[in-house]
Order: sequence, then structure tokens, then C-alpha cells
Amino acid sequence: MRRGAGSLSRLLELIEGTQTDFLVFTQTICPYCTRAFRTLEAKGQTFSEVNFDNYDGLRQEVVSETGHRTVPVVFDLRGEEPIFVGGSDHLMEYL
Repeated sequence: MRRGAGSLSRLLELIEGTQTDFLVFTQTICPYCTRAFRTLEAKGQTFSEVNFDNYDGLRQEVVSETGHRTVPVVFDLRGEEPIFVGGSDHLMEYL
């Protein structure tokens, strides 16, 4: 994940403020997001959801940081550094 100069981005603030195993960015009515949640639950992983519909401009920031344009956008927060996993297909392969 690229880090820009200046103050901490909202994305990094959200990542650093999350106390679960995974952070999942979603939007309302997203079957792939539901699939990601079910995958995480089946693997016994905790997760937090951030819905882009509730944060003006956050989606553009996440796309800029990750290059990933669709939802969900999944981060693994279990290690020292957050790992950008990708979408639901990537998550299924990852776990």
C-alpha cells in the first residue's frame, strides 16, 4: 500500500483504528460483499465493515491507494502491517 506525504489518510486512520482480523470496505446491496462476510465467518475470522455510501470521497481514496475499483475491498490486519487482499474472489483464494 502506498503512503502519500502529509497527514494520515482516512484509509490509514480506519485501518489503524480497527481491532478485528479483517477490514472490509463495501457498498449497499453487494452480493460479493455478503460472500466475503460468509467466507470470513466460515474461517472464524473477525471483521469490520466500512460502507462507502456513508463516507464522502472515501471510495476514490481507496481506489487511489489500492488500484482496486470494485467492492468489497478487503484488508488483512492480523500481522504487523496491513495486507491488501483484494475482492471476494481474492479473499477466497487467500484464506
